[in-house]
Amino acid sequence: MGGTELAANLFRATQTDEKIRRDNVKGKEKANQTHYVVGKTVRDTIKKLGGTMPEDLPTPDKSIKQLEKGEPKRITGKNEIKVKGDD
Repeated sequence: MGGTELAANLFRATQTDEKIRRDNVKGKEKANQTHYVVGKTVRDTIKKLGGTMPEDLPTPDKSIKQLEKGEPKRITGKNEIKVKGDD
């Protein structure tokens, strides 16, 4: 997920949360409907502004699992160098 998609997703999530609180939405069905409406509004706005739709954004060459498998030491921090006096 790139920065643009991440930002749009975070915006959608925060706006949904605010709307649910502000409108005092109760119940799973109404909350799901609110999520849908806010998500549709965000998507419509992206489209209206001429932005790239999330499903059309480029995807990385490797998945997180592939990266973890190929570089476990670097990702987990197991190859950290200890400096004398940092104990």
